[in-house]
Amino acid sequence: MKTHLLADPVRYLRMTTSELRDAFLIGSLHQHGSIQMAYVDLDRAVVGMAAPNADALALPTDDSLKSGYFTERRELGVLNIGGKGQVTIGDKTYRLEYLDCLYIGRGNPYISFASEDAAVPAIFYLLSYPAHTSHPTALIHKEHANPTELGSAETSNKRTIYKYVFLDGAKSCQLVMGVTHLHSGSVWNTMPPHTHMRRSEVYMYFNLAPGARVFHLMGPGDETRHIVMRNYEVAVSPGWSIHAGAGTGVYSFCWGMGGENQDYADMDPVPIDGLQ
Repeated sequence: MKTHLLADPVRYLRMTTSELRDAFLIGSLHQHGSIQMAYVDLDRAVVGMAAPNADALALPTDDSLKSGYFTERRELGVLNIGGKGQVTIGDKTYRLEYLDCLYIGRGNPYISFASEDAAVPAIFYLLSYPAHTSHPTALIHKEHANPTELGSAETSNKRTIYKYVFLDGAKSCQLVMGVTHLHSGSVWNTMPPHTHMRRSEVYMYFNLAPGARVFHLMGPGDETRHIVMRNYEVAVSPGWSIHAGAGTGVYSFCWGMGGENQDYADMDPVPIDGLQ
């Protein structure tokens, strides 16, 4: 597990493109037949991907966590963005189809990931935060994920938001997690943008066509920068930064948050006419 250290808003103002990418971008964690993870110092998030082929992959702990097993003091959200797969927790197995999500609470010593068909392998995106209490494991199917339509074709930001782990959905200690899908012809996500100092946010972009890119906007509204992102790459957004983007084509992203509260609507809008 790699440790990822973020920059503060003072250093941010003087950073080069390369330095911005090193600080706020986690490159693709998707590697066939393995689990790849990164530990982020911001809110102590762990981001990862499990990509099992023919053999199941057990979720390890890491010395950086100083724990006997991964969820000893953590909760975990698992989103399947590949073929049909299975997640085994102890002696119980859950079947996840494409865009199904599994919430795993604190205190589960054994977790493993498997693909049902190695020719069409599952890809499990993982997002974890520390947890001070335990909540039951919950499987949320895409069709039950509270779809909400936002934006419009006229403003090029028509999108559907699916909420999986949130106050009125699967219960968690601090994790909030969902997916946004852009409609055909729309490119902007989360526009107008916002910040929320009470929670950090992690974006994982997927469903990008080969060669497509997302221009992820970040920074204070009056000092914006951008990071060019590829399929399966992750952007980490601190509370002082906006998090919006525009793609060269249609795309999706998984958003996840951890911090002081779980109120999805808790945000501080940044007017478009104030962006610089």
